[in-house]
Amino acid sequence: MHMLRHNPSCLIGVDGGGTSCRIALLKGDERTELHVASANVHSDPDGAVATLRAGLHEAARLAGLEGDGLERACGVLGLAGVTGPRVAAAIAARLPLGRAKVVEDCVPAVVGALGDGDGAVAGLGTGSFFARQAGGAVDLRGGWGFVLGDEASGAWLGRGLLARVLHVEDGLVPATALSRATRDGYDGGPEGILAFVAGARPADYAALAPRVVAAARDGDAAGLFLMRAGAAHVQAALEALGWRPPDPLCLTGGLAPHYVPYLPAPTAAAIVPAKATALDGALRMAARLADGAAA
Repeated sequence: MHMLRHNPSCLIGVDGGGTSCRIALLKGDERTELHVASANVHSDPDGAVATLRAGLHEAARLAGLEGDGLERACGVLGLAGVTGPRVAAAIAARLPLGRAKVVEDCVPAVVGALGDGDGAVAGLGTGSFFARQAGGAVDLRGGWGFVLGDEASGAWLGRGLLARVLHVEDGLVPATALSRATRDGYDGGPEGILAFVAGARPADYAALAPRVVAAARDGDAAGLFLMRAGAAHVQAALEALGWRPPDPLCLTGGLAPHYVPYLPAPTAAAIVPAKATALDGALRMAARLADGAAA
């Protein structure tokens, strides 16, 4: 990683979730954005770095950044799969930026959603996380990844759906329209499901989540079971953080609106729109980083 030789040529923010990755480049008042593939630095660090490097160079091209522009850029990247400072530093060192800071993908989401205000955030996308900001300090819970966590996430719902199909197969729970349709989607039923999971990644499981959401909306018992279980975990995580209504609560991620009907009424009533996106939060953090570098 290069050191900034003088003021940064631009600011870069990255919102790298488990399904897709968004890059924003701010050059003066001009903002350039693009989507690239997922960049999970835990499940595929080399692939994530390759995706990020290609995306950063493409963003620079689209923004008309010339020469060593990226080497003079300052960026904050919120990436899925960051498990600690050592991983973050190793990824940052492989990026073509003058100054780069890599953090968990949940951090820019909190900064974007709450700004400087107090409140809580529940991130409900391919993965999940829960956070409370109070007095400028952020307390994070969850975000442990698909194998050991990510409860209430899209990947978690997809895994739960496949497990439910196998529970039907074992006679533990009755079949529903959702479980039947899901079983029929895999050649050989359980055998096809096991073949799928042998190579499936979190995003592959998350692709099943819309089926759960739709089935629950139609009153399917399996869909309702999974959505209610996810909502119960959201509520428990918020309470563990010390959050209580009517303090503001932001739900972010693709599943966010779908959980609202399953949350307790006081919790649902406390939900407010996010002030900005995770990508905006990453750019805001990049501006702080640049100010610190210039100081």
